[in-house]
Amino acid sequence: MVKSGLIYLKREFLMNEILHQPGFFGTSANFAADFTLVMMVFIALLFTAGVVLAVKKKYDTHRWVQTIAAILNAIMVLWMMILPFRDFVAPGVPAQLSERFYAITTLHAFIGFFALTFGLFVTLRGNGLVPKVLKFKNYKLFMRIAYSLYMLTTILGIWVYFTWFVGNP
Repeated sequence: MVKSGLIYLKREFLMNEILHQPGFFGTSANFAADFTLVMMVFIALLFTAGVVLAVKKKYDTHRWVQTIAAILNAIMVLWMMILPFRDFVAPGVPAQLSERFYAITTLHAFIGFFALTFGLFVTLRGNGLVPKVLKFKNYKLFMRIAYSLYMLTTILGIWVYFTWFVGNP
């Protein structure tokens, strides 16, 4: 029991060490920020591939791709975004919202919250996992809204990255 606890702590320490190493893009970002940027762009590409599959009427593959993208997105948000927002941005809200750093990051978080929540709902609906009362008929409209929110959030996230780490020591 103690040995497995020590292994867990060692693994956590190593993961923490890796994430806080300098990033690989040559900016002032750490590895975690660079990794997050790459993953979120990859997830946006997955969502886009899912849209292409839907247009080609390959609905089963579309559903799988969109579901995987939505799950990966939720993991990344929960793992890599909420704590930095809480620690670095939230203390400055609302007092410092007039500053670019706080304004852009808060806008990203606000729209991202709705994109994540709405997108997960649409994903659950697409997999038949919502109660009948919550089902909607114009599924295509809801998917387009979710996709647009995800893409807007991704663009804002890239803007956040540049605001935080490019030209900012």
